[in-house]
Amino acid sequence: MGQSPDVLSGPMLGYSESKEAVVWLQLKEPGRVYAKYGEASAESLTMKTDGVATSANTANTAKLYFTNLKEGVKYRYEIVVNEQVQKLSYPLEFTAAPLWEYRTDPPEFTMAFGSCTYINEAAADRPGKPYGGAYAIFESIRSKEPDAMLWLGDNIYLRPVDWWTRSGYLSRYTHTRSLPELQSLMASCNHFAIWDDHDFGPNDASGSWIHKDVALETFKLFWANHSYGYWDLPGIMSAFRYRDVDFILMDNRYHRTEQSANHPEQIFGREQCDRLIDLLKQSRAPFKLVATGGQFLNSAQVYENHSNYEEERQYILDRLTQENIKGVVFISGDRHHSEVSEYTLANGHKVYEYTVSPLTSGPNTTVEEVNENRVKGSLLTARNFGLMKVTGKFRERILTFTFYDTDGKALFTHEITAESIYRR
Repeated sequence: MGQSPDVLSGPMLGYSESKEAVVWLQLKEPGRVYAKYGEASAESLTMKTDGVATSANTANTAKLYFTNLKEGVKYRYEIVVNEQVQKLSYPLEFTAAPLWEYRTDPPEFTMAFGSCTYINEAAADRPGKPYGGAYAIFESIRSKEPDAMLWLGDNIYLRPVDWWTRSGYLSRYTHTRSLPELQSLMASCNHFAIWDDHDFGPNDASGSWIHKDVALETFKLFWANHSYGYWDLPGIMSAFRYRDVDFILMDNRYHRTEQSANHPEQIFGREQCDRLIDLLKQSRAPFKLVATGGQFLNSAQVYENHSNYEEERQYILDRLTQENIKGVVFISGDRHHSEVSEYTLANGHKVYEYTVSPLTSGPNTTVEEVNENRVKGSLLTARNFGLMKVTGKFRERILTFTFYDTDGKALFTHEITAESIYRR
């Protein structure tokens, strides 16, 4: 996989904005790490990040912040551990976000999506046939050269041996993140993430999970999102803009309640729902992507679908109608099958959802539920990933979403145009 003697996993590029970027990595042993960087066209690297002393207590993870960047400029960098430059077999480079507003049409971009990453470990897995496989899917994603990737939850699978200790969480993250097939993908594009139950706690875990504080701490240690939580609302909710598209990262675990007839049922909670609506109202993006671990539009009241939480789901749909919010696209994972859903609000506006699952976990090959909102022909029951391309001129943007199998073969394509949303 081309890893250096001192680096266990990474480097993984987090965000790269116009003035700042962040790179995550994990060392094999405690040490001191920093990066040297400079413009890709320059002969030498003249800038340095601050150094970080890693610790076994935090699984020897580190985040390096690249500052004083120039918008739209491509940079290259080297990782230095204990004053030794680390040699890797793939390039370490990134491009600062371009400044296009009021100057040019928005840049075209491609973003990959996936969920449900199960990496086998015989000692911790259930006996029998391994549940994970087809790890080459990450190399297939890399071959598509996406600008970014959004991980849609179940990015690790905590096992019973992991649930009850912080060491267990750190061990599971470390085992998954150090997969050889992942390394070049992590370095090649921006990465953002949400969680679902398996990177939060036990199967179907809710906000009553006793170790949700550990889940949040380790999520922050191993991902490099812009932020985690919203003001005084704890959890992983966040938001960012990528070129001209707004992304809202929802937390479907931290505030979740158990289903009961005796108290209000919630996945997001009213405060998070209201923050979601506020962010959507202030957005001027042609497409507003809302990422959540579980399905939102699927009408089938099965498993953990949001349709089981009818009051909260309807509250969000009603608010989208009342506020006349257009261009909303949910993106979800969890279900071990993929599909596209389309829903018409009371005012006639469309809401869409792309469900992308699984990457390496076992697929659900016998989906019998009736999703009244499923787009005909979109149901996929094999391992897959999604690729979203946003193209076109300002106010004429086109969102094209294609699902691919583990070998990178296209399976189904769906398109949304800004014209169809805003010029009714």
